[in-house]
Amino acid sequence: MAWIPGGRFCMGSDVFYPEERPARHVEMGGFWIDPGPVSNADFGAFVAATGYRTLAERADTGPAGALVFRPTDGPVPLNDPSAWWHFVHGACWQAPEGPGSILAGRENHPVVQVALADARAYAAWAGKRLPAEAEWEYAARGGRDGAAYAWGAEPNPGGRHLANTWQGGFPWADSAEDGFAGTSPIGSFPPNGYGLADMIGNVWEWTVDVFAPPEPGARPVCCGGAEPEKNQVYYAVKGGSFLCAPAYCQRYRPAARQPQTADTATCHLGFRCVRDA
Repeated sequence: MAWIPGGRFCMGSDVFYPEERPARHVEMGGFWIDPGPVSNADFGAFVAATGYRTLAERADTGPAGALVFRPTDGPVPLNDPSAWWHFVHGACWQAPEGPGSILAGRENHPVVQVALADARAYAAWAGKRLPAEAEWEYAARGGRDGAAYAWGAEPNPGGRHLANTWQGGFPWADSAEDGFAGTSPIGSFPPNGYGLADMIGNVWEWTVDVFAPPEPGARPVCCGGAEPEKNQVYYAVKGGSFLCAPAYCQRYRPAARQPQTADTATCHLGFRCVRDA
């Protein structure tokens, strides 16, 4: 694990989306964090050792399956995520896109299709825990306090892609200029100032903090699914994913956040663990 020294940083942003406001200073103690998200191989070892079955694999809490992104045939209105998100029976961490999809060749990709309880179970087995939102954001900044992006002020400095995100017309044409359409092997892009891989892009990551109800008129969901409802409990997920497109979802930043219900499993949501000092 990587050591994150304690310090003071500016959490949130007053520049981008309403749910990131207000920017405020937060004092942090030191902690340890996984240098990358939990991989398919890591999660497979946990399942092999414990026999654990994820929420998406069980029918006791509802239909077995999970949410899968499917590109549309062409441009569609961007106010209806149901055009590209589909509940697929049989989709789970071992078959991220549904029946017939496999993990062969993706052992070092982030595990996806894990609900919050699944991530917590893995963390407990590994002798770790899931991060608080402030811990996650502090680590993601890599010591660049106040910078819009984990690597500085520009999204693509010198034309370089420094995270796995979406290029092209969303949600129908990912040109994969960054080298990947879908998830990428962990560590395919340069680490941040703390040596952490994939804090931005690739997959969203769970935190344990409850996401406050959205402000009236705010729309804090982009590529993540249904609109938030006032009577639901949501948790903050961080970091953006391979589905974040600049014309639609500029959430490939440390301050960015999004609400997710605890029982949600999707093909672009994973996690990493932390450990107390």
